Amino acid sequence: MNRYDVVVVGGRVAGAATALLLARAGMRVALIDRSRPGSDIVSTHGLMRVGVAQLSRWGLLDQITEAGTPAIRSTTFHYPDGRTVVVAIRPSPGVPALYAPRRYLLDWLLVDAAAQAGVEVITQTAITALTSDENGRVTGVRTAGRGGRPVELPSLITVGADGIRSTVVRHVGAPILQQGRSCSAILYRYLNGVPAGGYEWAYRDNAAAGLIPTNNGQTCVFVSTTPQRMRAVRRTDVEHAFTTLLGQAAPALVDRVAASQPAGPIHGWGGTPGYVRQSWGPGWALVGDAGYYKDPITTHGMTDALRDAELLAHAITETTIAGSTEAIAFARYQQTRDRLSSDLFAATEDVAAYNWTPDTIEPLLRRVSAAMTDEVTHLQTLPDLAHIRQPDPLVDHRDRDTSPSAATASDVRRPLPDARERGANRAKVIV
Repeated sequence: MNRYDVVVVGGRVAGAATALLLARAGMRVALIDRSRPGSDIVSTHGLMRVGVAQLSRWGLLDQITEAGTPAIRSTTFHYPDGRTVVVAIRPSPGVPALYAPRRYLLDWLLVDAAAQAGVEVITQTAITALTSDENGRVTGVRTAGRGGRPVELPSLITVGADGIRSTVVRHVGAPILQQGRSCSAILYRYLNGVPAGGYEWAYRDNAAAGLIPTNNGQTCVFVSTTPQRMRAVRRTDVEHAFTTLLGQAAPALVDRVAASQPAGPIHGWGGTPGYVRQSWGPGWALVGDAGYYKDPITTHGMTDALRDAELLAHAITETTIAGSTEAIAFARYQQTRDRLSSDLFAATEDVAAYNWTPDTIEPLLRRVSAAMTDEVTHLQTLPDLAHIRQPDPLVDHRDRDTSPSAATASDVRRPLPDARERGANRAKVIV
């Protein structure tokens, strides 16, 4: 039976990035996802400055650009009073521009990089349960193998990166610490031939719309409003709802969209309020939407996922390199994540309420922009995990008190039995 330092459940942005960074630090990692590698998913897929900087540091940004992802060098705001404000995206080290890659591209690149780093990638496989010891510490996952035979993957740490409807959350019972009230209902589609040199956001009549240039010469066009209003305008048909909301939120975009050619059907998202969960416990941690989710109207979800993947990867390596107790390292991870997220979470709540006025929306969007500053500064201070190698023997924390109340537990070490297998894991994708 294979034994891992970390099993990551969920192979999208947050999970694949976490697995990649841990493997580059020398840990033995398995990454499990229920879907096919490279499949598409509902997403605004716009990356902000921090996310681009991380992909650059990890050596993946060139592959994003080589795949034809257009550089975004400006953001245009269309305000309710008819004003249009263009803000240039200034280049910075590692960030020549912003990018909005399709998820089938970004997710695949991260999974492929993880596999090349030594992660065992297991796709089209769902977990059925978590395993635990007599003290309640999570010790790995159980999956349904071929023929329905249960297969256990034991690990020192299990990471839930499996999204809003997380199976890991359900099994560990992670409580919600902060519950949002606002949410957007969204319709979006991909169009060919939309002239758009950068991100464009429009806000009017308590609805929003936007243009996001992406791969294949296409532009993602979205409209959003409250779920109640969306249900009302969709009573006829979805095309009518899309056209109606675009005209109400972004009259300046209507002609360009009308002159373009649809590249596929309209997709929708019904909306769910944001939340912050307790994101660690004995033998487990959460990353991405499993632990922290906010409304997509501020287009920061993928950037959050990459940021928190790096924060969690550092916390996990702290327990094996620096000798920190799991409770201390994981508590610090959650505290840092929440500190970097709190202002943007609050500002996003206000944008997604759709009760702003022509006088309040511009200051509110300035709050959104200002809230992103701290995360840029913080991530610039983190060391590169690729230059941190795990010592032999590994640290096994299973005998520690790793409850959230045990952040001052004493540091106890003992060697992991299969530590000599370090480095033997080859890049492998199992479909």
